[in-house]
Amino acid sequence: SLCCAEDKAWYLPYGHQLTDNLPMDNLPELWKALSGKQIVGHNLKFDFAVLQRYGFVLPQSFFDTMIAAYVLDAGSFGFSLDACALKELEYQMMPITQLIGTGRKQITFDLVSPQDASFYAAEDAWAAFRLYGVYLPRIQRSPARDVFYQIDTPLLPVLMKMEENGVSIDEKMLGEISHKLNVQIKKLSEKIFASSGYEFNLNSTQQLAKLLFEDMQLPAKKKTKSGYSTDNTVLEGLAEEHEIVRDIMEYRQLMKLENTYVSALPRMVNNATGRIHSSFNQCVASTGRLSSTNPNLQNIPIRTELGREIRKAFVAKDESRVILAADYSQIELRLLALMSKDKVLIQAFKDKVDIHRQTAAQINSIGIHEVSPDMRRAAKTINFGLLYGMGQRKLARELNISLGEAKTMIESYFAQFPSIRDYRAGCISQA
Repeated sequence: SLCCAEDKAWYLPYGHQLTDNLPMDNLPELWKALSGKQIVGHNLKFDFAVLQRYGFVLPQSFFDTMIAAYVLDAGSFGFSLDACALKELEYQMMPITQLIGTGRKQITFDLVSPQDASFYAAEDAWAAFRLYGVYLPRIQRSPARDVFYQIDTPLLPVLMKMEENGVSIDEKMLGEISHKLNVQIKKLSEKIFASSGYEFNLNSTQQLAKLLFEDMQLPAKKKTKSGYSTDNTVLEGLAEEHEIVRDIMEYRQLMKLENTYVSALPRMVNNATGRIHSSFNQCVASTGRLSSTNPNLQNIPIRTELGREIRKAFVAKDESRVILAADYSQIELRLLALMSKDKVLIQAFKDKVDIHRQTAAQINSIGIHEVSPDMRRAAKTINFGLLYGMGQRKLARELNISLGEAKTMIESYFAQFPSIRDYRAGCISQA
């Protein structure tokens, strides 16, 4: 569908099954007519990826109205074409369900007649054209203008290439991990059943709520329409004092690894390429971070041994290639040093000292070479946790220590870095 005027849009039918379409061999002529023009669209990454399969070449100049909406107001909710048209044009777009139906009776778009598809498709192009007129002047005068033109727009073809390339996995390794996981899950289930005195469905929130809050009489923290809540925040509050709750939380973690990654990843391998092709989304997180879906490659745990094992199953394409891991070096702590002007932290960065080791040495009153890996890990939790307002209860849970030890650690940390304590207090009072 195409639009280049406010009062007119066109739909070109190519893929309908039950009717005559325009001939595919005239596509090169269409691409030629479009070459050299600025292409405007909403979520162009998707359109470009499809059109490339039919000989379309990415244009030198394009304007994505979804990226524009996101850059202008990343904190707002939803950047779909329907949402943007409603917000900016006060126009309610035709829902696709009106064409293809819902549920069991839903059909695919190629079974819709060109006559019925025409308005829906042309409306999409028209809405993007109208939104371009709204967003362009705003982008031009926005402080985020350079972000739009120099970062987010050039990123689009890079993400397309990443999605197209995909990533290889070692299915044999995942099979071995799955076996290990299921053995652990079985042992943990038996332990929980022994503690509770009877067997029940561990995946049923209602049965779990009955065990914890009725049979065991543990204090209920939250109640929903369907009964007592057993979400992780509730369980975290009970985990310190009750071993069965800790076991249930571990069971959930292992089940999530098994269902979300270990057994799910092999099913996501594309038969044609032998690789997994995740979608990378640049218009989701309000912080500007990328997210990935189907599967979420950014959420595989790294702190646990099992999480690290799963990460090892992502492999290079062949023996001649490697996977490179790159990361900012403690970017948030560098910003903290800059903003709090803490002399100890600034000097540590100037001397190229490992900050987490330095913190561990400071709060344990030992030499930097005496710091163990566990001490460093604890210091890392403190460095980032206290920066974001972590209290002693959360720290105790994270490090599996007593409340008294957590309190001592926090006091020791702020005694070593008084400027950070003052900076944090200043932020709170200013807010």
